[in-house]
Amino acid sequence: MRAAASAIEPVSFRAHAGAPAAFAEALGRSFEATGFAVICDHGLDQARIDVALAAARAFFALPESVKLRYRAPGIAGQRGFTPFGIETAKGAAYHDLKEFWHVGRELPPGHPFRARMPDNVWPAEVPGFREATLWLYDALERLGDAALSAIARHLGLAPEYFGPTTRLGNSVLRLLHYPPAPFDGPHVRAAAHEDINTITLLLGAEEAGLELKDRAGSWRPVDPPPGSIVCNIGDMLSRLTNGVLPSTTHRVVNPPPEGRARARYSAPFFLHFAPDYLIETLPRCVTAARPDRFPTPITADAFLEERLREIRLK
Repeated sequence: MRAAASAIEPVSFRAHAGAPAAFAEALGRSFEATGFAVICDHGLDQARIDVALAAARAFFALPESVKLRYRAPGIAGQRGFTPFGIETAKGAAYHDLKEFWHVGRELPPGHPFRARMPDNVWPAEVPGFREATLWLYDALERLGDAALSAIARHLGLAPEYFGPTTRLGNSVLRLLHYPPAPFDGPHVRAAAHEDINTITLLLGAEEAGLELKDRAGSWRPVDPPPGSIVCNIGDMLSRLTNGVLPSTTHRVVNPPPEGRARARYSAPFFLHFAPDYLIETLPRCVTAARPDRFPTPITADAFLEERLREIRLK
């Protein structure tokens, strides 16, 4: 079905400190209705965001032979460069039209999670890349923690409920480059999919193309104000809440003919639970009208491994 008008009302992050209950209600209402929310007035330093995104553009502008030096083997694309033509949405016949770079959590030597979170790699050809992208990772993680605090309030949990579950989460910052697409399908920039993780925070959605599928089956553009951040529920949190907070199918469509010569850049932050966290349906999300859809618990790491295989990153 064709895309309908977007109707996601932005939620001001300023209310998180001044009126936390109202912020939680507005955010939770948006998530329950669409699986998505738009957060404005988030307070992240736009100049530093611009530096990080400029570093990403500089990397993607390098020759392919140079970029491929940073394709880390054996770690399912968790760190470094993943080239064009690899990632494929679950169940899709055609790969997505994108390449990307992953930055993950930095852990000290000997940490027990290092087996699940490999070391980052850094492109020597782009000065300041490490510092700029690690700043962005930390900034988006803090914002994500605040969003989860509001989600906890909305669910009737203590605001700090999710803190221990994500403090050592296997979270990943993805720097995305969709090259110009001067042709018609069947490949698209990102085929219809749901996110694997807990919540996603996305920078760069002002560029047209991101669409979500509503409950009626219509595609709706996600059209946020400039400088805002789009946040959506991932499969892990949807499973934990028994679908009270839905993980919504979304996609990035190819541009219209007049925009096909222009690349698209964005930076989603995939906030994850810690690898050993057991995703077990919250009792408060199970009712007679909503029986437990996921009676068998699964660790976050096992869930992630299963899904990475499905999207051909493993």
